[in-house]
Amino acid sequence: MLDPNFWQDKLNSQKVTKEKKFYEDLINSFQDSNLKLKDLDDLNDLANEENNQNIKNEIIDSVKDLKAIVKKNEIKCFLSNEVDVFDCYVEIHAGAGGTESQDWADMLRRMYLKWSDKKKFKSQLISEHRGDEAGVKSSTIKIKGDYVFGWLKKESGIHRLVRISPFDSGARRHTSFASVWVYPVVNENINIEILDRDLRVDTYRSSGAGGQHVNTTDSAVRITHIPSKIVVQCQNERSQHKNKETCMNMLKARLYDFEIKKKEKETEVNETLKSEIGWGHQIRSYVLQPYRLVKDNRTNFESSDPQKVLDGEIDDFLENSLFNLNG
Repeated sequence: MLDPNFWQDKLNSQKVTKEKKFYEDLINSFQDSNLKLKDLDDLNDLANEENNQNIKNEIIDSVKDLKAIVKKNEIKCFLSNEVDVFDCYVEIHAGAGGTESQDWADMLRRMYLKWSDKKKFKSQLISEHRGDEAGVKSSTIKIKGDYVFGWLKKESGIHRLVRISPFDSGARRHTSFASVWVYPVVNENINIEILDRDLRVDTYRSSGAGGQHVNTTDSAVRITHIPSKIVVQCQNERSQHKNKETCMNMLKARLYDFEIKKKEKETEVNETLKSEIGWGHQIRSYVLQPYRLVKDNRTNFESSDPQKVLDGEIDDFLENSLFNLNG
């Protein structure tokens, strides 16, 4: 029986309702697939009796469709951790290499934004520090949608690009690196204690788009959490107060993510990933020249169409990471 006070706790009721729909959709899909499979089995018997190849071909196509549905539902089951349902922040930092790496960081940001658009998720630019000539030195975006953190959580790590540089007059091949850091947007139900004495708050003038007003006021905010050395920043609002509020939410999310990683005994590895943007600890390579290939170093999944991947079609990589994570 439903608790009379259930609907008064808005956040909890939303969470439970969302979980209920998740499991109902899974059960309904399973039952529907079972019925379709039984019908196809009967149809296959008929096709064999009549030796009808056209019907057999239709059955093969239908089975492929059913397999795709089963795979989709299997992936949904892998997105069952408490934090998987959350929205997420995607933080990107260019590695050493100046303009080359900064352009690569911008390409990665575009890839995730394109992926978000294809999923019909909502994205928001939180902060960016433009490169001197092109690209970005660093940028943070927020993506909102169903199970976004669950989908993107394994994207944290070093991404490597090999290409003929558009910035090199000698048309030489360059290798660039950028780090990606994905962490969940936590809700009000999660209690993270943050003491004022542990914070250093700096304000500065925004350097990104936003018009003259943004660029002539100290509206951007940077907060450093001294004990953990975590730094967050926001400049997307004209109001310093709103930017500070966003920074505090990001800091809460980062600290929560830090605790999760510590519990999973991954903190040491992840801190190394973030601090050492170089040849080691790469999770994926994107090669545009001399051949064309994108390869995930953890799952060995690869694609021979880098442009497609950079245009946001990364579901195959994300799915293989999830299977590998839970395998």
